[in-house]
Amino acid sequence: MLLKKLQLKTIDYKSVLTICFLLFFNSIISAQEVIKEVVAEKPVEANSINKQKVDGIIATVGDYIVLDSDIDKGYLEITSQGGSIKDITRCQMLGKLLEDKLYAHQAIQDSIIVSDAEVKSMMDERLTYMMRQTGGDINKIVEFYKKSSVEEFKTYFSDILKEQKLSSEMQKKIVDAVEITPEEVRNFFKKIPKDELPSFGAEMEVAQIVVEPKVSKEDKQKVIDRLNAIKKDVLEGSSFATKAVLYSQDPGSSPAGGYYKMTRKTPFVKEFKDVAFSLGEGEISDPFETTYGYHIIMVDKIKGQEVELRHILISPTVSETALKEAKERITNIRNKIVNKEISFADAARTESDEKQTRANGGALVNPNTQDTRFELTKMDASLYSQVSNLKDNEVSQPLLDTDDKGKKTYKLITVTNRIDSHTADYAKDYTKIKELALKEKQINAIAKWFDTKIKDTYIKIIGEYRDCTFTNNWLKK
Repeated sequence: MLLKKLQLKTIDYKSVLTICFLLFFNSIISAQEVIKEVVAEKPVEANSINKQKVDGIIATVGDYIVLDSDIDKGYLEITSQGGSIKDITRCQMLGKLLEDKLYAHQAIQDSIIVSDAEVKSMMDERLTYMMRQTGGDINKIVEFYKKSSVEEFKTYFSDILKEQKLSSEMQKKIVDAVEITPEEVRNFFKKIPKDELPSFGAEMEVAQIVVEPKVSKEDKQKVIDRLNAIKKDVLEGSSFATKAVLYSQDPGSSPAGGYYKMTRKTPFVKEFKDVAFSLGEGEISDPFETTYGYHIIMVDKIKGQEVELRHILISPTVSETALKEAKERITNIRNKIVNKEISFADAARTESDEKQTRANGGALVNPNTQDTRFELTKMDASLYSQVSNLKDNEVSQPLLDTDDKGKKTYKLITVTNRIDSHTADYAKDYTKIKELALKEKQINAIAKWFDTKIKDTYIKIIGEYRDCTFTNNWLKK
């Protein structure tokens, strides 16, 4: 398939709704519209009649139904997040809702399980967000959803969250099963006419040296003692989840009570996985150390190769003396590099405290593409500000960096390579071309999946929506 056709197909697939990933991964259909009571303007379709109608069932997919009001909620979700609904018809919105229902229905058929713990974690996260927007008043949320009590709202909301999670897990299962070979990548590239080859923006490769301030034994022991005290409280009846919300310094899991679901392939640091998979259900670990600080883990549930757990992370406090010593150390390293006593790469291998980049001479890996190139227009703002004024092979002054967990380190950064904007080259841009080829194959796999499952599933569309033109064959014509 030619690249332009790929792009059009991708846009067409996603334009079935602009909210494709908003609904799946960002929130549930109505998770964030509770604050902004936006009245969505309904795009008028050519064959529609402007008339009053009572809300009711407009479609059935397996065990799921779609209400006419669900379409309005979809519009409200987009507008509440600043999106435009001008070009999204009600038929397109319905098509996307039908996809969601079919994913969820098939997830159940495939025995994909969403646990109560997962739903509760999602509920806590969504409610935290919504209550921030309402000034902490949950009754406003209950009123908006027209429920009579907090309990009724939570029951209703948990059903929606569970359906959305089933849908996302089913879609992930389809996509994760798709693999691509070098031969397929090569054939994909060969099919693109020369005048239709994509252009890639200017990029750079960056390396760094990291020096961590030394934490005293006394400060480490304070954290260990604190975690042991938390463990003791939990064993005596306190809630681990509540303790995680109150004390954990992991921003990714703290709002959800420290919850994570993982397998041995999940990209966590080795020390964390080793402890997680050594525990039984209900067991709490002793404090242990990773590069992020000290943790304790409690295992909620074990399902085959998958573990549901909660954890608390606390990092020792770094003293001003330790920060000063770290700055002096990294300044000495910089002086050696500038005076050509050692290369930046060799200094990174022997002096850097960051394990992830040390072996590669300090080379940073782009987390989005897994290669060493960073496109300038997509580079993280903080990294761009650090490298934008550096000349080739110039070494930055020591930079004090604080990560999202509050951990402080000193860094030296250098630009090792610059790549000007250019037309795609198979050898130089293999990683990007592979990504495009894989996306095309994933889209084709999803399309094939829909063709098969629509034929095998009970689907009924009612009333004027039978006149819609859908991307998928929902009407089984």
